[in-house]
Amino acid sequence: MRLQGKTAIITGAANGIGLAAAERFCEEGAHVLLADFDEQTGTAEEKRLAADGHSVRFIRTDVADRESTDRMVQAALDAFGTVDILVNNAGITRDAMLRKMQAADFQEVLNVNLTGVFNCTQSVLPILVEKGSGKIINTSSVSGVYGNAGQTNYAAAKAAVIGMTKTWAKELGRKGINVNAVAPGFTKTKMVEKMPEKVIGQMTAAIALQRLGSPRDIANAYLFLASDEADYVQGHVLHVDGGIMM
Repeated sequence: MRLQGKTAIITGAANGIGLAAAERFCEEGAHVLLADFDEQTGTAEEKRLAADGHSVRFIRTDVADRESTDRMVQAALDAFGTVDILVNNAGITRDAMLRKMQAADFQEVLNVNLTGVFNCTQSVLPILVEKGSGKIINTSSVSGVYGNAGQTNYAAAKAAVIGMTKTWAKELGRKGINVNAVAPGFTKTKMVEKMPEKVIGQMTAAIALQRLGSPRDIANAYLFLASDEADYVQGHVLHVDGGIMM
């Protein structure tokens, strides 16, 4: 098993890509702390995974709140004794064209998708530095690389995540910590499934593989970057987008 005995914190783990990552990491022997704002769903998923014999805990977490992310890390320490891997997966959207975007919606997306990554990483960093090892995986997006109409806030946050990833890779590499990012393309989550069929069709037509990604496709990328196989990968942004832009 590729993560046998390792402890991972995964944010946004109650559903979608985060849940797929939690399942994938459990399959590979990891202890997993599920962190999410959705307490009802997160608790249910904790029970389901535990019933399958996996080592998991859930804690309600608001990544935009530093005290909450500190409690998240302490919960991992209390449950599993250490932390080896952080997956900064939590994110939200509040889409609108620039002229109609509300300032509050712009700021809320930055609070979760950008400041949340900063908070979680700062909260867990002392543990990884003391250990002299660890993996930090940040979730960006193809929107953060290429931009996307109607996503000023989301694209700005995801582009900034790439900048932070490369900066932290330079700062933390000498301390034995790998920092990388994943840039998912259009992925078949509940949020995407609610879109009109016409829009989904247009999205699919733009992808070289002619299909949307599955949450497990992205989870597999997280798994690679979290594993020993990626020990010499640093400051990289791994596109998992089916070839939407080439």
